[in-house]
Amino acid sequence: MAGKKKLDFEGAMARLEEIVSLLERGDVPLEKAMALFEEGAKLLRECTKQLDEAEQKVVLLTAGASEEVMEEPFGDDN
Repeated sequence: MAGKKKLDFEGAMARLEEIVSLLERGDVPLEKAMALFEEGAKLLRECTKQLDEAEQKVVLLTAGASEEVMEEPFGDDN
């Protein structure tokens, strides 16, 4: 990937969706399918890393006044 611009999260997800669509069609030659799979695996790792970093920021931002981190499930309306 040297020389390629790093995709933001949304761009990486869009490319992953494109790769999945291409592979699901089933008409991609094996060599090309393997290259797409490898690219998809790299994108998945990068997306996971970005999500983990975002989660860590949310946890830090929800730290209580005593500096004790209070982890709460995101989006739990109960």
